[in-house]
Amino acid sequence: MRTYLFTYCLALLISTGLTPILIRWAEKRHLVDLPDARKIHRKPIARLGGIAIFSGTMLAIIPLLCLNNNIGQNFRDIWVKVVCMLAASCLMFGIGLLDDLKSVRIRTRLMAQIVAGLIVCSAGIYIDELVVKDVFSIDLGILSIPFTLFWIIGITNAVNLIDGLDGLAGGICAIACGAMAYLSMLQGNLILATMMLAMFGGLTGFLLFNFHPAKIFMGDGGSLFIGFTIATASVLTTAKSEALIGFGLPVLVLGIPIFDTLLSILRRFLHRRGIMSPDRGHFHHLLLDRGFKQHHVAIIAYLITLVASGIGFLMLVTNRGTSLLVFLTGLTILLVIFKIIGSVKIRQTLTDIRMRSSIARLQRVERKKYEASQLEFRTAEDFEQWWECMCKAAKALDFARVSFELGSQRGETKTWQWTNDLNTDDDESLENILQMKLPIKDYNNGHVHKIEIQVITNGSLESAGRRAALFTRLADENRLDQLGVPTVYEAKTV
Repeated sequence: MRTYLFTYCLALLISTGLTPILIRWAEKRHLVDLPDARKIHRKPIARLGGIAIFSGTMLAIIPLLCLNNNIGQNFRDIWVKVVCMLAASCLMFGIGLLDDLKSVRIRTRLMAQIVAGLIVCSAGIYIDELVVKDVFSIDLGILSIPFTLFWIIGITNAVNLIDGLDGLAGGICAIACGAMAYLSMLQGNLILATMMLAMFGGLTGFLLFNFHPAKIFMGDGGSLFIGFTIATASVLTTAKSEALIGFGLPVLVLGIPIFDTLLSILRRFLHRRGIMSPDRGHFHHLLLDRGFKQHHVAIIAYLITLVASGIGFLMLVTNRGTSLLVFLTGLTILLVIFKIIGSVKIRQTLTDIRMRSSIARLQRVERKKYEASQLEFRTAEDFEQWWECMCKAAKALDFARVSFELGSQRGETKTWQWTNDLNTDDDESLENILQMKLPIKDYNNGHVHKIEIQVITNGSLESAGRRAALFTRLADENRLDQLGVPTVYEAKTV
């Protein structure tokens, strides 16, 4: 117990003492998080708090390797796993810190997460089966490492995404570390307990300066390091206990960032935005929009996390079948909470799904028409055939009219025109027309020809714009200078 207390206090003292120094240093060097339309803070705030959390955690863990007691001996017995886990965590901290100092591409960050995850898996830290005694058992087999990577990367990014409010991510993760430390003590997992207590101490010291009004943010260095370490620790917990408890407790404790991330991904997918693109639809944004203050939102999140932790620990005192029911009840409660604050809108989500499916179906149809027109152009050997292909493409893409103005070598211009043979019932649609003029350069003689197109919108400007873009691509890929265009043209209407 003295080792546990020493580890926590050492991490707490290092983090508490280092954070004020980092605040002054970051402000002096302008290493601050600037406010913008998406962010909540209204003045520049230092963003290198992750250094304090990282330093406090690591400097409290390393001395344990030298202790002459059970904990120190256990560390030395599995030093390969410990070193690989700490090395991977350092990699995540490094890539996050680099992102804080100068922006790092999302692809680079993802690759670093995969590499760090593989380092951990190579040391034998992975989930090979999911077992709920007397209920079911799933042997993951060759999916063990992919499943573990998915879990680690998912939790890492979930913590990173929830870090958008003073004290929010730090407080939730501190509670998670405390809960996992206690579970590890009950399991007799001395190493994991001390590691989680070290991070708990580092987060506690940091929160003294991060709770509203925050003087410093943890930055990506802190959030990626914390998320990765907690995710890896949960894998170790699963290996040391029944999967439902070892895996279920972290899921419930980190329920807010996990649900928030999943709902954000769904929301951005349905709205056809990048999955990692920022928005203001997160858990804390919705509570702020309801009139809550920043510290109120953080406290609400803490209380929800504590309740979820309590539900998770109930699994320890229930029988196998009931523990599964307790776990599902905890997930349901979290989902209801997100429904109450407005993150889950079932009717709107179903509408968005139908709309997304309709748009995707329309895009596939338009794409097929474009590809068919591409094949038509391959048969064109002269201007007449080229123009005929243009007319067929215009009809297939539902154009109202195409006018082609062609310049001759004598400086004259001739016009070819195609008009869609619409029924009188379609006259209404002609009131909504997208018109564009496209310059097409003939690189053989330097003339610039013009095509004017009129696209029927069919109730969707986006669809009209997309069809116009496909038509311009056809015109660009099948230029006149690739054909034997005659020197004398006669005005003609097709």
